[in-house]
Amino acid sequence: MHPVTAADPETDPAIDATRRTFLAEERTFLAWLRSGLASIAVSLAVGRLLPVLLDEDQGFYRLLGLGYGLLGIFLMVYGAIRQRVVERHLATGGFAPLPLWVVLVLGGAGLVLGVATVATLLSGV
Repeated sequence: MHPVTAADPETDPAIDATRRTFLAEERTFLAWLRSGLASIAVSLAVGRLLPVLLDEDQGFYRLLGLGYGLLGIFLMVYGAIRQRVVERHLATGGFAPLPLWVVLVLGGAGLVLGVATVATLLSGV
């Protein structure tokens, strides 16, 4: 048996790399939260503020705001779930790729909301 020695976290490259990986995962989680909060802020601006400022019918703006709000909620909830999954995989030396369905949902939502927003801007709804 080999004697167990305590590695110095300041000088051991393996411990330092592990620490950096976990901190990067934490920053990624915070990015999910920031993106969700930004989307919710946009939902309030589009759904509540814009129709009042433009003196327009609120129907379509509320629908668009609802889309951004749901996207924001999804980003925050899925970001929390994703953080736990990635953390478990990192702890065992594994890797957890982002599932295709998440890529498709986020890409589709971004496409739909982006086109609707641009169409709204161009049409002067």
